[in-house]
Amino acid sequence: MNDSVDPREAALRRLPTSYSLALRLREAGVEPELMCEYLGIEPEALAPLLDIAEAKLACALRPDGSAETAWELE
Repeated sequence: MNDSVDPREAALRRLPTSYSLALRLREAGVEPELMCEYLGIEPEALAPLLDIAEAKLACALRPDGSAETAWELE
């Protein structure tokens, strides 16, 4: 059995829960209003949260697998 996880999934698992969940919900096609309910945020906060989540995911996907600074993933 192969226990390897694809790089994107591994990176998502390293993100803080709210960012990982936001990206997973969007990928699953969940409506924004429901995403906000799940995440416990106001609708105005969804787009900025997703922007930050995408940036953190990009850091986690760097070829060396490390963020340049700790705040990039926290």
